[in-house]
Amino acid sequence: MHAVSDDAPLLHDLMPWSVRPLRIGRGWPMAPEPSCLRERWALLTAAHDDTARGTLLHATRARGLRTPVAQLPGHRTPTTALAREDGPCPDPVRVQHGPFDQQWLIPDHRLIDVARPELWRVADEHQVFVLEQPHLPDVPEPALAFSALLPDGRSPAGKPSWIRPLYRRPGGRDPNLAPGLTDWLAARLGTPVAPADVLAWIAATARSGPAGCTVPLPDGPAVWRDGVALGARSLWLHTRGERAVDPAAGRDRGRLRLPGGSRPYVRSPLPAVPAPEELEFDAGEGALRIGDGLVAPVSAGAWELTSGGVRVLELWYERRTAPGAPGTLEALRPAVWTRAVTSELLELISELTLLATLREELADFADRLASVGRAGARGSTGLRSAGVLPVPAARRRPASVLEHHEEGPEGQFALL
Repeated sequence: MHAVSDDAPLLHDLMPWSVRPLRIGRGWPMAPEPSCLRERWALLTAAHDDTARGTLLHATRARGLRTPVAQLPGHRTPTTALAREDGPCPDPVRVQHGPFDQQWLIPDHRLIDVARPELWRVADEHQVFVLEQPHLPDVPEPALAFSALLPDGRSPAGKPSWIRPLYRRPGGRDPNLAPGLTDWLAARLGTPVAPADVLAWIAATARSGPAGCTVPLPDGPAVWRDGVALGARSLWLHTRGERAVDPAAGRDRGRLRLPGGSRPYVRSPLPAVPAPEELEFDAGEGALRIGDGLVAPVSAGAWELTSGGVRVLELWYERRTAPGAPGTLEALRPAVWTRAVTSELLELISELTLLATLREELADFADRLASVGRAGARGSTGLRSAGVLPVPAARRRPASVLEHHEEGPEGQFALL
């Protein structure tokens, strides 16, 4: 394999606006199911003693019982001090916890140390969030993951992931791309280039390195078309059929489905209350065992697929079975393993099965790009000559978004 060009531009320049991960500061406002979040909230608001309520809250320097905060964009939650809160739990919302785990979060700014409101302002049905994964030299994993849901940006590797929204404003407006990049690509490829095409190319070609994530640029329309098609499939899989939808290309909207005969089913009933140590993979049968329960077929590729060097299925299961610390709100967990959790497990297995195959295709495409050699005018040098780089400093900051009325602390109007 030929050496890959060192002139490939950084993702930091191609998608200049990035946001650090959320920092919730406490575990209990997030859970795999929304019902236990409402129960945790009820316990918190039933505690009339400030000491007891503060302990349940898990107060920090950033958030306490009387910390004044504004609403989260798009969520009309109370802004009164938590010390006086006695109302119902705000409706939990679905979020992306790490690259693959979809959980529920109470969208209350009083509970979240660092919520990154700029991300909440642009989270809608058009948005795609790019999660730049930490560089792990000895772990052969893709550099990026993607989410249609608001992501918290956490990584199983324990290092933060940069979050890069595709759009800087709601409604799929103001692409988070270097100004002039799409026109530059269109002129060189002789074909129209949309922001979604650029993201798909990035999904197919981005590679991790100690200096940051880099993106080799195409040398012609044929490789561009192949890369965009491969990347669009990656986006579709990562977002579980919510983005990059194209029925003509086999990417239908909604739940991912494997071909008949390879779809996972519950072959033996799963335990009502599975224990943390009961998950294992039976390579001979191609099945997951949870106690006396059995889910099959499950491919070795799905079982071995990792994120941050950790098996995705093992981490997902651990988060749903590990007991919380006694005396904390995290200890209040769902009483039984529900049908909804089983459905989520089957959907995750399907996603990982398809992604395992996709990772092989991505590796082959990377070899194809590497064989081209140096990028020259197609890399950072060409972008600088054309004035696409360097990116204006303003493009690295969030845009002004006025679509949301945001209430400030104690009901005051928040100016944006």
